Amino acid sequence: MDRYERIVLLHRLLRAARRPVPLARLIDELGCSRATVYRDVAYLRDALGAPIETGGGEAASFRYAEAAGFELPGFWFNSEELAALLALHAVVARADPGVLSSALAPFRARIERLLTEHAGGLAPPLERIRVLTQGVRRLDEHVFRSVAASVLARQQLRFFYRARSTGNETRRVVSPQRMVHYRDNWYLDAWDEDKDALRSFAVDRMRQVETSGARARDVPDAELDAVLAAGYGIFSGTPRAIAVLHFSAHAARWVADTHWHSRQEGRFLADGRYELKVPYANSRELLMDVLKYGPDAEVVAPLPLREEMKSLLALAQRTYQRGPRA
Repeated sequence: MDRYERIVLLHRLLRAARRPVPLARLIDELGCSRATVYRDVAYLRDALGAPIETGGGEAASFRYAEAAGFELPGFWFNSEELAALLALHAVVARADPGVLSSALAPFRARIERLLTEHAGGLAPPLERIRVLTQGVRRLDEHVFRSVAASVLARQQLRFFYRARSTGNETRRVVSPQRMVHYRDNWYLDAWDEDKDALRSFAVDRMRQVETSGARARDVPDAELDAVLAAGYGIFSGTPRAIAVLHFSAHAARWVADTHWHSRQEGRFLADGRYELKVPYANSRELLMDVLKYGPDAEVVAPLPLREEMKSLLALAQRTYQRGPRA
């Protein structure tokens, strides 16, 4: 453990302790000699301004003055935190490169300097961490920043929105509530002032975004979750039914360890198959995810959902039966 990490650990030990920390414990926790502990204590107190009180008597001890609330100045990380920071750097650098990269470039540069300094001047091996994205849709950087700014400033937004299902474009005025990053794409949860209801909007479908100057209304988190996070998928709405899905014994090993929804229920059946129950409102996204498992998945209930899946499979079969088009 180098001095940098010892100072961080020493600070955390003293901050967390309710009683004076004996010298013997610090020697053990820091893995160093008695003289090194005294040097580190002196540096923490004299150079960094820590309010350290020293106890005498038979056994020396150290503590922070009560209610001091001292924190280390600047950025201090141990090796584990720097490893996590390295992963964060890779996520920031490679996820949403068109939108987030320019906005967070100064932050990434600062991370790189910290990592390089901690590694003794060696450049961090960022190529050892890969971040793969799938199905990322192109975003307008100005739109993204305008939406994010309005969420934080609590101001209403005006924009044109083109629905993906119909292609129709409408003018919307909303009170933004929160931004959601879901399956590598960005969405805005908002109160639609004209519809007088909560809606989710794909940020990539917005254009001509501008603030209206009016204060955004605040919807409680519990209400947001009840409407927009209670059912399956990003455009969930209030759940109307519980989907019962069965997966083969082969697929069960993966399905059982997958988080589908916060209110999911699952159990292994006697024959090794896996039964999953999830609430849903809009069936489209749920059925698309079930289709990925092919013959290893079956929609059991409710009956309308099962019939909808049968129709999708029949249409797919008809497409393949007629052969490829020239």
